[in-house]
Amino acid sequence: MALLVQKYGGSSIPSLDRIKAVAERIAAAHHAGHDVVVVMSAMGGTTDQLLTDAQNITAAPPPRELDALLATGEQASNALTSMALSALGVEACSFTGWQAGILTSHAHGSADIIDVRPYRVRSALDRGVIPLVTGFQGLIYGGADVTTLGRGGSDTTAVALAAALKADACEIYTDVSGVYTADPKVVPEARLLACLTHQHMHEMAAGGAKVLALSSVEYAQKHSVTLHVRSSYNHCPGTIVSDEFFDVTYAQQSPTVIAITHNPHSTKITLPGRPEPAPPPLHATTATGRSTLRSSPPRAGHRDVPCDEYTATASLIGSGLCAHPETLATLRRTLTHAAIPFTPMTMTDTRITLMCPPSYLADAVRALHKAFLAHTPQPQLPRHNRQLTLQP
Repeated sequence: MALLVQKYGGSSIPSLDRIKAVAERIAAAHHAGHDVVVVMSAMGGTTDQLLTDAQNITAAPPPRELDALLATGEQASNALTSMALSALGVEACSFTGWQAGILTSHAHGSADIIDVRPYRVRSALDRGVIPLVTGFQGLIYGGADVTTLGRGGSDTTAVALAAALKADACEIYTDVSGVYTADPKVVPEARLLACLTHQHMHEMAAGGAKVLALSSVEYAQKHSVTLHVRSSYNHCPGTIVSDEFFDVTYAQQSPTVIAITHNPHSTKITLPGRPEPAPPPLHATTATGRSTLRSSPPRAGHRDVPCDEYTATASLIGSGLCAHPETLATLRRTLTHAAIPFTPMTMTDTRITLMCPPSYLADAVRALHKAFLAHTPQPQLPRHNRQLTLQP
């Protein structure tokens, strides 16, 4: 049987009834003979409420104290899930991130995982106990203060534990059935992707897909961790993210474009004053990027950086995009025909990103999906990998 790390996001546990349902799923995997490690996010809405509480106290809460506060959300859901498992007759034990050996950098609110020493987790598994670990948090390496990993940090906690424990797979449970060819809320006809490479998943996360945190995909890619994105509300097979069997799969089907992603909150930054005659490049970034630019020492010609706060981006994700000029031609023709204003921004073999006004973004995503993916077959798992994790 397999060693599985299962992560449950806040959307999977918005209530006590859902915590009980998640406990039943965990127990089912345990009874099926799997060794299971569980990583829990805070219950839906908890982190936002804690942030609001802190800001109602002070507009600038000390970062150390804010981390100490936010860490309590995952601790509560973790302990409650352990209790729910015990009520089902399954022995379980909850651990905080630091008790589980998650060691991080010093950056409160956005710490990076430096090392994972899961001795107590391994010991619990050896005793037949299900260890539950709080996601999103750890302990400063060489220090004694709690840190948090930023939004999506529970994904990264789960992947890091899977890598350290050499798990067979890391199952990311959410409120959708897997990774789709586009956001189903924007494109109702979007299709579930059975499988993706780490690189394609990385490009999708970087392009705005919210199903997995970018940092978790980067960690999984670096440590060759197989990811399995699934719904905690059904038993749909979900999406496998792995590089183990894709050389053959993609060589056979070679889809030029496999998904359309979007980000409504990007920002266009123009860097003027370059001495060369070529026009300055445009870059998309987040609010973090804007604050970094504005706080950096001024460079010659870059004293004032104009930022357009109302730029959105859409991306084509695929393979060999630079080798197929017709891809960019189809993109231009599609958006021009739909009267959608846009500016091409970046183009690589695996991602083409364009900018457009936010009011046109949904129409752009739908038009591109129809042009590139309406009749394109998607990669399927080879027959011998379709029961990769054996999870019921």
